[in-house]
Amino acid sequence: MRKIGIQEIEDIALGAALLGAGGGGDPYIGKLLAIGAVKECGEVSLIDVDELSDDDIVVPVASVGAPTILTEKGVGESEFDRLLDMISTYYGKRVTAVMPIEAGGVNSMLPIAAAARLGLPMVDVDGMGRAFPEIQMVTFSIGDISASPMIFIDEKGNLGLMETVTNKWVENICRAGCTACGGSVVSVEYVMTADQVKEYGVRGIVTYSEELGRTIRAIKNCPEGMTPEQYFLEYTKGYRLFKGKIADVLRETRGGFNFGRVVLEGIGEDKGGEAQIEFQNENLCCTVNGKIVATAPDLICLVDTETFTPVPTDALKYGKRVLAVGLPCYHLWRTERGLELVGPRYFGIDTDYIPVEERVKELV
Repeated sequence: MRKIGIQEIEDIALGAALLGAGGGGDPYIGKLLAIGAVKECGEVSLIDVDELSDDDIVVPVASVGAPTILTEKGVGESEFDRLLDMISTYYGKRVTAVMPIEAGGVNSMLPIAAAARLGLPMVDVDGMGRAFPEIQMVTFSIGDISASPMIFIDEKGNLGLMETVTNKWVENICRAGCTACGGSVVSVEYVMTADQVKEYGVRGIVTYSEELGRTIRAIKNCPEGMTPEQYFLEYTKGYRLFKGKIADVLRETRGGFNFGRVVLEGIGEDKGGEAQIEFQNENLCCTVNGKIVATAPDLICLVDTETFTPVPTDALKYGKRVLAVGLPCYHLWRTERGLELVGPRYFGIDTDYIPVEERVKELV
């Protein structure tokens, strides 16, 4: 166990924004929520999965909806209490720890805010190792763990509980309710025992996010003989896809998601080339000069060419210079069941999944 304070929050937010693969919400908004809660209620205890007891009950706390809308709505102080009270009433047992459902700007931060305000520890684990747009897209679904009951609340105080026949139905019904509530809600789902978290959770994700953030922040102090870009790629085990200037951004909010495409005009060694990246909250497919070079479930990340700070989809602006990087996904996503949940064909991308490390060989 160790404590999460303001400096740790800064680093976690930065690193998780990279793992968010363009989605997960504005890290600045999430960071403000977490820092505000820690200042008011004290630092948060971060515990390892193996520190959980057999009778512990763990719940992810997350925001559902379009990240751009959450920027306008925010999250109040009472939502977490009401969510946890209903879960405790449902099970007749108190929740003993919270966790992030994904790595992303907002959803890496909300559990910190919730833990601080509820006086609970946060577990160093998530259900993705990155961010995905839909509720059933978690490693817990691979283990047939139910998302029901799901409880959600909006900033006006509307509170709902649903039980569904599949995790996909949780997504369908919650998304409709989310749209009715103005585009975003706060939720808990996948109420789990310690054994379930240990078997299917992505361990150490909070610590890894913090280490990534610390590395990005100090990227100019890279080892002698390496450029910041080389060091960034080596540290993240990432693959260089394309460097370019944003030439066009098409974006729309539809059904509780941010959909769109960003077009990059090549700069530097990629001058004369063009890349396109399709996204649904998160970046899903990267095409360079007409050839697919990366798809979900691998991570497609855009970072500033100078600072290597992640650039989420809702911050894409004409003229910005970015480096597109591909990161290998968590190993469970490459299984047959994982690809059914988050493979390219699920998102309407007409290609089979090929690992990013194989696809980039065609760029050489």
